[in-house]
Amino acid sequence: MLLYGWPDRSTASRGEEEVSRGPIPREGAAMIKQAEKSYAPLEVERQVQEFWSRTKAYQKTVAARETGEDFYFGDGPPFTTGSIHLGQVLNKTIKDLVVRYHRMRGYHVRDQPGYDMHGLPIEVQVEKTLGITNKKEIEELGIEKFVNTCRTFATDLLQKMTAQFQSLGIWLDWDRPYMTIRNEFIEAAWWTLKHAHEREWVYEALRSIQWCSRCETALADAEVEYADETDPSIYVKFGVARKPNESLLIWTTTPWTLPANLAIAVHPEFQYAKVQVPHGKKSEYIWVMESAVPDIMARGGITKYSVVETKKGSDLVGLAYLHPLRTKLPYQKAVKGEWVHKVVSSETVVAEYTGLVHSAPGHGPEDFELGQKLGLPAFSPVDARGRFTDDAGAYAGQSVREANPRIVADLRAAHALFAEETIVHAYGHCWRCKTPILFRATVQWFLKVADVKPKMVEEVGRVTWFPDWAGSARQLDWTSNLRDWCISRQRYWGIPLPIWRCVKCTHWTVVGSADGLRKAQGYMDGMDLHRPDIDRVVLPCEKCDGEMRRVPDTVDVWFDSGVSSWASLGYPAREDEFRRWWPQDWIVEGPDQTRGWFSSQLAAGVVAFDRAPYDQVLMHGWVNGPDGRQMHKSLGNYIEPETVISKFGVDPLRFYVIAVNAPWDDITFQEEGVRTAHRTLNILWNVLRFATTYMVLDRFDPFAGDSTSVEGHLRPEDHWLLSRLEGLKKTVNVEMTTYNLHRAARAVESFILDDLSRWYVKLVRGRTWTETDDPDKLAAYHVLFEALSTLALLLAPVTPHIAEAIYQRLDGRRLSVHMLDWPKVREPQLRPELERSMLIVQELVEVVSKERQKGGRKLRWPLKLIAVRTATPEAAEALAALRSIFLDQVNAKDLAILGSTEEFPGTIVVAKPDLAAIGKTYKALAPKIVKLLEVRPGEEIRRAFERGSYALQVEGQTLSIDSSMARVEKGLPPEVARVETPHGEVYLDLRVTPELQAEAYARELIRRIQQMRKDLDLEVDDFIATVIKTDKEL
Repeated sequence: MLLYGWPDRSTASRGEEEVSRGPIPREGAAMIKQAEKSYAPLEVERQVQEFWSRTKAYQKTVAARETGEDFYFGDGPPFTTGSIHLGQVLNKTIKDLVVRYHRMRGYHVRDQPGYDMHGLPIEVQVEKTLGITNKKEIEELGIEKFVNTCRTFATDLLQKMTAQFQSLGIWLDWDRPYMTIRNEFIEAAWWTLKHAHEREWVYEALRSIQWCSRCETALADAEVEYADETDPSIYVKFGVARKPNESLLIWTTTPWTLPANLAIAVHPEFQYAKVQVPHGKKSEYIWVMESAVPDIMARGGITKYSVVETKKGSDLVGLAYLHPLRTKLPYQKAVKGEWVHKVVSSETVVAEYTGLVHSAPGHGPEDFELGQKLGLPAFSPVDARGRFTDDAGAYAGQSVREANPRIVADLRAAHALFAEETIVHAYGHCWRCKTPILFRATVQWFLKVADVKPKMVEEVGRVTWFPDWAGSARQLDWTSNLRDWCISRQRYWGIPLPIWRCVKCTHWTVVGSADGLRKAQGYMDGMDLHRPDIDRVVLPCEKCDGEMRRVPDTVDVWFDSGVSSWASLGYPAREDEFRRWWPQDWIVEGPDQTRGWFSSQLAAGVVAFDRAPYDQVLMHGWVNGPDGRQMHKSLGNYIEPETVISKFGVDPLRFYVIAVNAPWDDITFQEEGVRTAHRTLNILWNVLRFATTYMVLDRFDPFAGDSTSVEGHLRPEDHWLLSRLEGLKKTVNVEMTTYNLHRAARAVESFILDDLSRWYVKLVRGRTWTETDDPDKLAAYHVLFEALSTLALLLAPVTPHIAEAIYQRLDGRRLSVHMLDWPKVREPQLRPELERSMLIVQELVEVVSKERQKGGRKLRWPLKLIAVRTATPEAAEALAALRSIFLDQVNAKDLAILGSTEEFPGTIVVAKPDLAAIGKTYKALAPKIVKLLEVRPGEEIRRAFERGSYALQVEGQTLSIDSSMARVEKGLPPEVARVETPHGEVYLDLRVTPELQAEAYARELIRRIQQMRKDLDLEVDDFIATVIKTDKEL
């Protein structure tokens, strides 16, 4: 079996099964080319992208896999609104990585990119360019001109974003992206709504929904972003009818909704207290939740109070009250109803604040639903621009937020304001213009999600999520709480809502395709289906002789991307591609898509096909600024991708965003991390430079001869690196399969830095200097070639440019590295015992290196002896087997492997005097005796003790020293260092002999000459003349 060279390209595994492969054409004979002296990523990337373009490498790579098993990657379409940001760099890098990986595993990957080109994201940007601030100005400009400007804007930015993605080395089918503005795509959305209508899942209704007053349109949950707002936090008294000193206390942060109040809700099971508080010379009584009494009284500045009565919430139901602003609001005086201005029961009330909830059915989903049950009108005296209508009485004409202070002032004047504070809280804003949203009751069109929610929940459980909690917790929670989907938008640039209604009998229908309009007045084949052209198409009524005109709304832009998995396949107009590819095998987007694309696709897929349109989902994290906050130009923490790329290149940026964290964890972007990635790739390039320099000089041909000519010359370090290489493949395969992309990248990085550069290259450098075609040198070349070639394959999905550059300099027999098969693990080459032995040696080398530093002995200065008293048989075996490697790396002349009872060869005996014991006998002479004993030969003292005592001459006296006054023990010479390790005791003989010193000076001289060659930019094969001047001693 070959121990080197390219892996078998006939088949590769997908799990345990074999997958068919497309043919990969040979491009020519291999010829190693010397790598440039330094890694210049921008130049490498420019050259590689030019090479790809010139050779049509992408197109040929795709064609080579056409017979492989199909893999449908679904691209979540970004909005065409501007330059790409670092979050999109992460997003597209992950996509490109997975697509390239699957293609190298033999799959025929469907990799069509997509763009979201409709909706408020584009409209708001166009409004800014046109100086427009509201819908009235759009109407004055003309819908046609506005829509055409939106189309041009979106198309121009599509081209810009495509160029930016391509500059990142993203290989997708850029020549045929799916675009949501095309008629074919629009018809796919229409068909889906027609299908839903046939199943009675489309309806029109009055609902209290989220509304943007600036854009003057309804918004879905996915179109609301939350940001902190400072709002009033007020406690308001609603007087109990016919009880002038008794009131119900509510809390609200939206005073502007009080004009629409029609009920107060309590929880039927909560306990409520009637609290007596001072009111001038008299008392008043306030109802609040019993558990909140101390807090509420403190907020009102009341220290003396008493609870005089308690009741369950159910006992308060039906209690009538008076609206505190009734004198300002004629509607509040006139409105009638069984439950108007009464306490009502609701189990949605939570145990916080006062426990009594002000209910305005026209200004909140829960309030609306409660009102529908109780027959309360959905009173909403606010227009589309967020201004009070005439029904709001004294507040008519004011914007709701501007009216807040006046409403609070009127409450104060009516003695209804119990306490007034401010609160900073997360409040919903329009996702595009950032205006705080309102809830207002309007008539909208809905998709009956409630009917399909059980199936959606089931599908969330069926889909495989990475990480698991993205589905089992996050997506499941969102899906379980979905309400019916408001699909209508009161806007201009979007898929027109395909609903035509009779102006005479109000009958309505959903049109499922352009074919359904062929008999309509105003329709022409191939006409643009956008507004305003589509608004002119008139259908005859099916129920009467009237005309059916289109409802002027557009469809929620999230519905566009929700149908993308089949719309991009041309379905339903063409069924062949749909039958072949659908559903998507894998998709990936960020955490915001839990309520966005993941959810819209899920709903649309279940409505259309009773299943989710995807089988695997990876949710990646955010890319935040260096301060950990989301990047915003206003915060000063925004980093342009171009800025980073101009410093470090594309591949280091790609490697960083993949390796820094698990894909699903947020990234706190640090430029230093990209610099580190650049350093790693630079080290790899240096190894490539080293290897190719000598290979080119020796005209090395990795494919000449047979394997047996090399196998017999492989050293232990060669077998070790090949084993580590196979282990790396195994690790990367496991991590890629589970989308632990960071672990795969880190494993490759560790191999480059620790195994290849810091260890193996150091071990084999001397072998490359042999002049002849020495088999030992050629064996090292083969191993280096194998390692670098495999790294090119493993890095190809992550850092495609440098991978291509490495491959072209090493092999190039095929057009591109991206055409090659993913490397298979060759189990026979795995040598775990050798790896464990080498690890022991590496750890001991590190110990010696640290001790050298402590002893002031540079690595270039050889040591006479290192001895190791091994603690385990494995350590002894490792040192014996890898003796030459150990000695070479520690720069020592000899190694002594000692048994557990053996002593260091240079062990000496020393005396250890006991000052206290000596002092008992010899008093004042004790210190002098101690000093003398410490310098006397220890072996002499030991023999004397064996005979009885040691005679010591002190100040003319002969003193008798016995073993009770000193002990003798074995010790080390002063210049021998000893250190404990898990593998045993290590001894370093740091003594310098004249021979060792001469060798050290020679090494120093060689190092300095090499540095001078480097400074002079000399090639390896450039000969030099050297003149050395030294003093006599040297």
